[in-house]
Amino acid sequence: MPDDLYDRDILTWSEQQADLLRRIAQGERVNGVDWSHVIEEIGDVGVSELNAVRGHLHQTIIQLLKFHLWPDDPAELHWCIELDVFRANASARFVPSMRQRIDLDSVYAQSRDRLKRLVTDNPRIKTIPATCPWSLDQLLEGDPDTLLAS
Repeated sequence: MPDDLYDRDILTWSEQQADLLRRIAQGERVNGVDWSHVIEEIGDVGVSELNAVRGHLHQTIIQLLKFHLWPDDPAELHWCIELDVFRANASARFVPSMRQRIDLDSVYAQSRDRLKRLVTDNPRIKTIPATCPWSLDQLLEGDPDTLLAS
């Protein structure tokens, strides 16, 4: 196995490493496991999932804030669809151990600040709450109509 396969073709590398690990699990003695990268990748899997959930929550909050800033906007249906997709993705990937590692106030502040940077001509921008008006549970599983009414 070329030493740089990990850097050149992560897909092929991961398939080869998975095959070697399966063979080891079946009791076969094999060489060629790239232990340092396998360990690194396993460690990164959870962080990657956590970051994905944070990203979906960030997008969920942005969609909710759009409803606040532009009530009755013609794009409302589009925002609703996006809101449902982002919420479903966050909920599907969320696992209980993430609860203590998601700083909702930070995710909310980033979302709010992003909209404030992009939108300067809407007088309602000043009415965006300073703290997140939704709980993590509401964002992941709450009734969309209740979220939009907040």
